[in-house]
Amino acid sequence: MLDHRIVPLQNRILVPVARVLAARGVRADTLSWAGFGFGVAAFFLIAASFYAFGLVAIAANRLLDGLDGSVARATHPTDRGAFLDIVLDFVFYALVPLGFAIADAEANALPAAVLIASFVGTGSSFLAFSLLAERRGLCSTRFPSKGLYYLGGLAEGAETIAVFVVMCLFPSYFAALAYGFALVCALATVLRWRHGLTVLAGT
Repeated sequence: MLDHRIVPLQNRILVPVARVLAARGVRADTLSWAGFGFGVAAFFLIAASFYAFGLVAIAANRLLDGLDGSVARATHPTDRGAFLDIVLDFVFYALVPLGFAIADAEANALPAAVLIASFVGTGSSFLAFSLLAERRGLCSTRFPSKGLYYLGGLAEGAETIAVFVVMCLFPSYFAALAYGFALVCALATVLRWRHGLTVLAGT
C-alpha cells in the first residue's frame, strides 16, 4: 500500500550511492547476499533477545536490499538477480517472526506460526500472479523498475518492515502485533485472489 510512494524517495537517495558502487565494480548479487547475511544475523539476535541489535540488522538488510536493485539498474539487470532478490527476501520475512518464537516460545510460538502462515498467503499469491502476468506480457505501471510484476496490496514490504520495527521496539507486544498483521495479510491475500481471478478470467 505504501511501497509505490516510498520507491521514488528511495531511488533519489540510493541511486547516487549505487552509481558509485557500480563504478567501483560492486555487483548487485554481492549486495543481495550481504543483505541476506544481515537478515540471518537479525534472526539470531532476536532469538537471543537482543532486539535493539536485531533492529539494526533489519535496517542494514533493507538498505542493502534497496541498493542491490539500484546497482543492477545502474549496470545490467538480470533475471538471475531478480530471482535472487525475491527468494532471499521471502526467507528473511519468515526469519524475523521465527526469531521471536525462539526468544519466547511460550508466548510467541503460536502467533509467529500464524504470521508466517499469513506470509505464505501473501507470498504465494504475489508470485503466482507475477508468473502468469509475465506469461501474458503484463507490466506493472506502479512499479516499472521491479524485476517481477509487482502486485501491490494492503501488506507490502514497507508495512511488513514497519511492523518488524515496532516488534523490536516493543517485543512484549509481539503476539498482538503478529495476530493483527496476520489478519491484514489474510485480507491482502483474499484481495489478491480476487484481483488475479478477475484479471485472468477466461484464460
